[in-house]
Amino acid sequence: MARRPRLFAPGVLYHVIVRDNQRQKTFTSYSDYQAYLERLAKYRRQYGYTVYAFCLMSNHVHLLVQSSTSRH
Repeated sequence: MARRPRLFAPGVLYHVIVRDNQRQKTFTSYSDYQAYLERLAKYRRQYGYTVYAFCLMSNHVHLLVQSSTSRH
């Protein structure tokens, strides 16, 4: 069952967890990790959120992000 959508509030901290299906590996090489970080940076610039911490593991990701003060 899917979780309910997060409520957006400007300037709020969110602990975001992204997991792969059935504990399969998301990242299998250094270039996979690098590509993920590049996309994270691209969307951070585009949407104006702040990344305070991240942890990339082979089958899931943890992010601590703060929403921007305006909604895009």
